Amino acid sequence: MSESVRHHRESAPEAIRAAVLTISDTRTPETDTGGDVAEELLGGAGHEVVAREIVRDEATSIRNTLVDLLARSDVDAVVTTGGTGISGRDTTYEVVDRMIEKKLDGFGELFRMLSYEEIGAAAVLSRAVAGTVGAKLVASLPGSRNAVRLGVGKLLVPEIAHIVFELRKHQEKG
Repeated sequence: MSESVRHHRESAPEAIRAAVLTISDTRTPETDTGGDVAEELLGGAGHEVVAREIVRDEATSIRNTLVDLLARSDVDAVVTTGGTGISGRDTTYEVVDRMIEKKLDGFGELFRMLSYEEIGAAAVLSRAVAGTVGAKLVASLPGSRNAVRLGVGKLLVPEIAHIVFELRKHQEKG
């Protein structure tokens, strides 16, 4: 790890506040296993999940819910699960991609690389994406428990506080 990355990680907040948004036409609070995994992993790393919602896979509903969550002063990041596939009903990627101001290309690239190690060539079907909206992070993952465990556990938990630190630093200067 470079000296710069080490310094930034040390300067990062110990805990961030996240919202978990599940996009699904079928999930309920009782069956939202992907959302459960996201909350469990974020909470286990010392972060606080301040909101948890489920919305149908409809572009307007997804966008409106994301706008509302991102407007909250107690939300540093939104992690979405579901709606990232290629079926006609999957619209999360299109909504999030249009909202993102600065895309974190490495997030999707690394997610697909790690996913390939687990599921092989089917990883090309993943449209995991992350980026910034204002001074907040949005990260969109497929809805399966394994995909959420991979994305949150291997990519977000190690870096989310650092990302939020960078975004806050930018916001303070701007």
